[in-house]
Amino acid sequence: MYAVIKTGGKQYRVEVGTELEVEKLDAVVGAEVKIPTVAAFGGKEVKTVTAKVLEHGKGEKLDIFTYKPKKNIRKRQGHRQPYTKIKITSI
Repeated sequence: MYAVIKTGGKQYRVEVGTELEVEKLDAVVGAEVKIPTVAAFGGKEVKTVTAKVLEHGKGEKLDIFTYKPKKNIRKRQGHRQPYTKIKITSI
């Protein structure tokens, strides 16, 4: 059985045992998190999905470089998006 969940403005197709990285959640490592927004499901009707928080981290570094030609204006910036790694425990 699978479910399509919404979290952090994105949708993910998950099954029991799936590990994925989602936008950062306010939860401690090892805590159980309920995801109430289920967009679709395969099989019986699903109300919530339960996941366990495995770790928090930061994604790969993105280098942002903007400039205006012929004006000698240059701006360099970096960004690392925070994420939460979760494992789906029940649907």
